[in-house]
Amino acid sequence: MITLADVQAASARIAGKVLRTPVVHSLAISRATGADVALKLDNLQVTGAFKERGAANRLALLTPDERTRGVIAMSAGNHAQAVARHASLLGIAATIVMPKFTPSTKVTRTAAWGANVVLHGETLAEAAAHANDLAAAQGLVFVHPYDDPAVMAGQGTLALELLEDAPDLDALVIPVGGGGLLAGCLTAATALKPGIAIYGVEAEAYAAMAQRLAGRNISVGGPTIAEGIAVRDTGDLAFEVVRRRVAEVLVTPERAIEEAIGLLVEGAKTVAEGAGAAGVAALLAYPERFRGKKVGVAITGGNIDARILSNVLLRDLLRDGRLLRLHLQIPDRPGVLADIAGKIGGCGGNIIEVSHQRLFAAASVQAAELEVMVEARDPAHAASIVEALESSYVVRRI
Repeated sequence: MITLADVQAASARIAGKVLRTPVVHSLAISRATGADVALKLDNLQVTGAFKERGAANRLALLTPDERTRGVIAMSAGNHAQAVARHASLLGIAATIVMPKFTPSTKVTRTAAWGANVVLHGETLAEAAAHANDLAAAQGLVFVHPYDDPAVMAGQGTLALELLEDAPDLDALVIPVGGGGLLAGCLTAATALKPGIAIYGVEAEAYAAMAQRLAGRNISVGGPTIAEGIAVRDTGDLAFEVVRRRVAEVLVTPERAIEEAIGLLVEGAKTVAEGAGAAGVAALLAYPERFRGKKVGVAITGGNIDARILSNVLLRDLLRDGRLLRLHLQIPDRPGVLADIAGKIGGCGGNIIEVSHQRLFAAASVQAAELEVMVEARDPAHAASIVEALESSYVVRRI
């Protein structure tokens, strides 16, 4: 079992190699959740995620023989980039096995650090098996993403820094994949502040740690925007630490994770990937646990594809009522489109997109169908736009 001394030694070992990221009190997140929220912005690390902490500590402890042989790791992206970067800084050859579903931005950034990237398997478990096979065949040192004492100690430096900068916290909220970050943070935080509550957070489709803690069979799978914590196999070493010390592992719905990404962008002016935003998602999904408390939340990564981020923000606007998709049945005669545009503009709405179908969609040759996307200020403004259109047309919100 790792100790506070291990985490403190890791902190000294990685100093100057890994950024000491800021802790920012966020008024927007606090208002949205009812808690007093401090964000630990590890999305600002050079590779965009907290994984640098554990990788830097583990690679610093390699023997000369191990450095000569080279290292191998498996990862959905952030551990991959971390191992690739710190191996490059140390002049060590690195091979990284990544699942085929890994976002392209993480693949290209990993390769950019000089690593040999191998895409294999549909899941992390399949990628891990292939990485272990390659390690055995080529004599490479396997750097596990979470079930390694040195990696866990390195990850625990996040909590060490967070509590140094915000010592009065009542609780920490930490995303959980394999459990290495949670185990390291538990070790450091509970030693420094025994009364603090530590919550893990998992995505609903990949709640392996919560299931294991409850003594249930592990059943995970399906699409999730939090691919960085989409893990089937939690670490055995990490699990022992978590089992003894965690307050609870919260299972968070996919929609809450999407909302958290949007809230972080608009409210806290920071970009987080799905796994990185899971802590804020837990505050949104379980407000009663945190209301009125001082809560530290780890924003663990910011490596999100621009297309996915764009889609999340647009979906957020639709859910909030600030973006309207309207279907109208209209008479097919001159001036109707101008009238509709005038009604929308007169209410202060902004037309984003229009689709006008005359020939096939309408029930009558004398009618047409119109789909229009409109930008509104807020739900009340959106309702006023719809009301203005309904005075003359049949309107359906899509």
